[in-house]
Amino acid sequence: MEKSNEMAKIVYHALDEKKAQDIKVIGISEISVIADYFIIANGTNVTQIQALVDNVEGKLQESGYQVRRKEGSKNSSWILMDYGDVIVHIFDKEDRLF
Repeated sequence: MEKSNEMAKIVYHALDEKKAQDIKVIGISEISVIADYFIIANGTNVTQIQALVDNVEGKLQESGYQVRRKEGSKNSSWILMDYGDVIVHIFDKEDRLF
């Protein structure tokens, strides 16, 4: 849990650094076996979404964490990054509302 806590903090700061909107860190360890945290945020456009994804990946990689699986492409309006204990969802605003 300590490792996932550290990862969640890194992700939050990486998203905040690139001006992500409406960042939510949701602890799910009590109700799920798939992860300890879901982190959800949105960007204003595809370019910002990619900057958010790149920053999260870079900051976690600097700390020794590798993405296990990533869904979505550079032009996607929704990206999912699975780090095992932490799952990150980055949307554009419209897709998040949907």
